[in-house]
Amino acid sequence: MQLVSRRTSNVSRMDHTNLSLLSTVRLHESISEEGFHYLVFDLVTGGELFEDIVAREYYSEADASHCIQQILESVNHCHLNGIVHRDLKPENLLLASKSKGAAVKLADFGLAIEVQGEQQAWFGFAGTPGYLSPEVLRKDPYGKPVDMWACGVILYILLVGYPPFWDEDQHRLYQQIKAGAYDFPSPEWDTVTPEAKDLINKMLTINPAKRINASEALKHPWICQRSTVASMMHRQETVDCLKKFNARRKLKGAILTTMLATRNFSGMCTSMPLYC
Repeated sequence: MQLVSRRTSNVSRMDHTNLSLLSTVRLHESISEEGFHYLVFDLVTGGELFEDIVAREYYSEADASHCIQQILESVNHCHLNGIVHRDLKPENLLLASKSKGAAVKLADFGLAIEVQGEQQAWFGFAGTPGYLSPEVLRKDPYGKPVDMWACGVILYILLVGYPPFWDEDQHRLYQQIKAGAYDFPSPEWDTVTPEAKDLINKMLTINPAKRINASEALKHPWICQRSTVASMMHRQETVDCLKKFNARRKLKGAILTTMLATRNFSGMCTSMPLYC
């Protein structure tokens, strides 16, 4: 119930501006009935952004710039309204419809928190492993910059189809993140413009106080001067890698869902009487 209340509060807080219609999945109604709680959101029919990208015939660095611009606009809108999402990842980036050029919408505010201004505090451990920021892993006070770190991870993936931090062992993964141990290996990064790499570096800055914010990122040349700065070359290798990346995370999601369902069913069985 507490999770439902928090999600309702966070989404409702942003619904008073027109921008919320474009940038986030909007909450229309909250209903409580016979012990069940229902949240009625926008109908979003376009599926995940990353799935749409791999289905395109043409995908360039400029397209990646346009994608991250829409994500940053959503994040900036949240931050201006005192909301930190805390769980930015591909699964929460949805398209409003199946139409070409459909708007990207930010979904799932279940882990979101409210902050006052640039407040930094320990709000608890929350998020998805590969997108967690160094300050969260160190259990330091944190705030809006955690979303910008996740945007940096997402942008990296948008450009080459794989994440900047990766290890099957979660402890080693967290060590990589805390150290900011990522690079731009050849040959896939050789065709990415210096401006794109610069924005990633500014997002994946270990010190949250020095990390670029959403408003600043939207003014970065790679975003606001996309037509003259970002490359228009088709990135087939990125699309191919992104297909594999999507398949891996779908498999992980299916395994996790099965484990949770099995655990819940097992718990139900042990608490229910047996009938012969």
